[in-house]
Amino acid sequence: MIVNSTPAGWQIIYQQAHALLAMQLAWHWPPTLPPDRWVGLLAAIAQHDDEQDAWRDRGGHHGLTAAGAPANFTQKAFSMAQATGVLAAARFQGRWRSLLTSMHLSCLYESLRGQSEEITAFLNSLRDQQQQWRRALKLTKAEAQHAYDLLHWCDRLSLILCRQELPEMGRALEIYRGSDGRRYDVRRPQADGPVLVQPWPFATPEIEVNVEASVLTQLQFQDDAELAATLRAAPVETLRWTLKAAEN
Repeated sequence: MIVNSTPAGWQIIYQQAHALLAMQLAWHWPPTLPPDRWVGLLAAIAQHDDEQDAWRDRGGHHGLTAAGAPANFTQKAFSMAQATGVLAAARFQGRWRSLLTSMHLSCLYESLRGQSEEITAFLNSLRDQQQQWRRALKLTKAEAQHAYDLLHWCDRLSLILCRQELPEMGRALEIYRGSDGRRYDVRRPQADGPVLVQPWPFATPEIEVNVEASVLTQLQFQDDAELAATLRAAPVETLRWTLKAAEN
């Protein structure tokens, strides 16, 4: 979950919803690949945060901090089950989707190399499989990286929006270097105004994107079961952003 503090409690955005917002952003880019590869890239972006661990233990605290508050995804440890699950699901959609998903897992978790034999073995297997998939698809490493860079870019901008990371006073924040090698920045000069992206990467002069968020007014929970029940009953708000090109 993405957990934002509000004056009345918590705003919860599921990671799968954040991924769907990332896919909305990618959909607005001019296609840079053949149709089958482009659709596969959009699928990889939309599903890159799937297979989140289920709260099976009704008395557990998987979704909570030690203080009983909803836990932001950054407060949770690496989950081998989620990582292997999302890759296993990708394989049902083919080698291209699998390659992109595997590259994302490498990007997220390579820094954990050496923490345990299990994690290191997993990272080694990702690297080996990526090489096999590139050979099978007749892709160079640079071509695969070019496509993955868009996934990373959209993931990053979606997280900036969902986590309310736009700086105050209209200051610029780097999104990520795009697949074209250029640096992209985002800023919001007015709190209720459009979000400006420079340079402008999208196919139309202005776009609108959105994500759904659950609104909680209860601050603490006894266990996962109480949190899950409260989330199911919580009101849902749609967060919307208008993105425009920054004026030179």
